[in-house]
Amino acid sequence: FGLFQSLMPILGWAGGLAVRGFVEHYAHWVGFGLLAFVGLNMIKEAFGQEEAGDRCDPTRGMRLVMLSVATSIDALAVGLSLSVVGVSIWVPALVIGLVCFAFTAGGMHLGRVLGTRTRLGRYAEVLGGVVLLAIGLRVLESAGVF
Repeated sequence: FGLFQSLMPILGWAGGLAVRGFVEHYAHWVGFGLLAFVGLNMIKEAFGQEEAGDRCDPTRGMRLVMLSVATSIDALAVGLSLSVVGVSIWVPALVIGLVCFAFTAGGMHLGRVLGTRTRLGRYAEVLGGVVLLAIGLRVLESAGVF
């Protein structure tokens, strides 16, 4: 997550005005689609039959990449904005990446502890899916879709 959060503003900044029209018109739909897909799958898995080894690990593979991209699409727009106003991207990208890394690592550790010591695992997965859907809807709202 930290890597994607730091790379997306750099990509947006490097793209500058050349990709501005594309980013403005489609980025919110891409972000919403990815967040909704992962969020709905999390909710579905929380209510499905749980068998040993049957659960997907969201910290590996394509699921991690999709979550990383979906939650950092807005950082692409931030990078684009910074290039328009002529601000260097390197310090903001580094700070964004480090903060995101720290909070993701802390959240994963807390989730692992609470998930194994309590019965919160299933509820946390549903809550996580609902939060991802809410973020996706917020992305659409901020883009003026509704």
